[in-house]
Amino acid sequence: MRATLCIMGIDPGVSGAVSFYFPEAPELIAVEDAPTVAGFIDFTTLAQRIAQMKPDVAFVEQVGSMPGQGVTSTFNFGASYGAALGIVAALKIPLHLVRPQKWKKHFGLSSDKEASRALALRYWPSSEAFARKKDEGRAEAALIARYGAQIMSVPLLEGVAA
Repeated sequence: MRATLCIMGIDPGVSGAVSFYFPEAPELIAVEDAPTVAGFIDFTTLAQRIAQMKPDVAFVEQVGSMPGQGVTSTFNFGASYGAALGIVAALKIPLHLVRPQKWKKHFGLSSDKEASRALALRYWPSSEAFARKKDEGRAEAALIARYGAQIMSVPLLEGVAA
């Protein structure tokens, strides 16, 4: 049995990511892009990866359609979001939805995704997961998980800078 708490963060969508954060070792983060096949989320692989990591709790960015987004894009994005929620529910992982404005405000961030990546690089300087400009989804998934740990007031995080 694992002795450490695992908090999962999900930035939904095809360009999103999933992260696994262990507050007892706040300098470490496991994060990867959402698995895809032919331009769609590979739900089977995503479910297997989440089951493998056995998170204790999930924080998923609560999203909606975006102005100017096409009908097909909106439908596909919604399907990906719904499937992520379904996987979390099927695996019986306690779920918390968090609006992007809320977790970003917690960290003093704007909607600038590059600022999220820069903050992730500061929290996890030894991780190569955020090295490329296109790793912003990974950064946001990692920050969502860290936000979850901080609002849950995980005692072992009290000495760690936010």
